[in-house]
Amino acid sequence: MFEVRKEEYVSKTFRLKKELVDELAKCASKNDISVNELVSQCCRYSLDNMEVKHSADCRGFS
Repeated sequence: MFEVRKEEYVSKTFRLKKELVDELAKCASKNDISVNELVSQCCRYSLDNMEVKHSADCRGFS
């Protein structure tokens, strides 16, 4: 059965270098998605694929 789900979002402010923001905007535009969605996907990919070097694992909090 179809079930409508509502995703929970949180607004945060980050400082990023202008060159990075420009590159993200260009990539998002080429892929027809928002910069916000691209940043979210980049963060998820990074957390899922990072090599943990300390005993406190920060993955698994999604």
